[in-house]
Amino acid sequence: MDLAIKGKKAIVCASSKGLGRACAKALLEEGVSVLINARGEETLTETYRELSKIDKNNISMVVADLNTEEGRKLIIKNCPEPDILINNNSGPPPVNFLDTNKDDWFKALEANMLSAIFMIKELLPGMTKRNFGRIVNITSAMVKSPHPMMSLSTSARTGLTAFSKGISKDVAKHNVTINNLLPERFDTDRQVFMTEMLMKNQNISRDEARSQIASSIAANRFGKPEEFGATCAFLCSQQASYISGQNIQLDGGSYEGLI
Repeated sequence: MDLAIKGKKAIVCASSKGLGRACAKALLEEGVSVLINARGEETLTETYRELSKIDKNNISMVVADLNTEEGRKLIIKNCPEPDILINNNSGPPPVNFLDTNKDDWFKALEANMLSAIFMIKELLPGMTKRNFGRIVNITSAMVKSPHPMMSLSTSARTGLTAFSKGISKDVAKHNVTINNLLPERFDTDRQVFMTEMLMKNQNISRDEARSQIASSIAANRFGKPEEFGATCAFLCSQQASYISGQNIQLDGGSYEGLI
């Protein structure tokens, strides 16, 4: 399927690895001009070189910290009129709520809610003026299935979800869509972290830990980053113009609820 977005411009935040990288790759393969971003220059440069093999003329990079105003301004300066914005950022590690402090909460809110909101605030007027915009926020399946050890992440991401839903209703008439992708158990560095934590806590092997995690997924396997990237690219397509304000779960069928 031709997604009809060749020639569009995209900012993909936190895209040097994992799901952000997968989204950048999928958009680049559709002929979109993509700006990738990360705080770490070495990993970002490596990703830039790899993606350049797909289309060296339509990939660019900027080292910047999304969690700062200066970082966000630098990203937008390098792509001032994007048609597509993919909001992504790393989340806080699992922690017992009683062990958190005020600084933990401020950092979580800045990384997983406010950074995305401020990016949307800066870019939304241009999208509505041009009568085309696709905004995709990468959040988490735990927005709909909270876990006690993930209170920092789920609280911040749920705030972003509510904000996005309200704004989406106001801009749909301008052909601007805002959707959230809710991943669960994709085979990325995040799962490496979770696997190693399980290995340590239960004194088991890596294979045993991965098998245990996979068994908790209805599909009985980890998700592939390219599956996530393809879904993201479709939400950015011309064909997806009637899909907005939605929370789309990519969890191998594991969610037990109806809505």
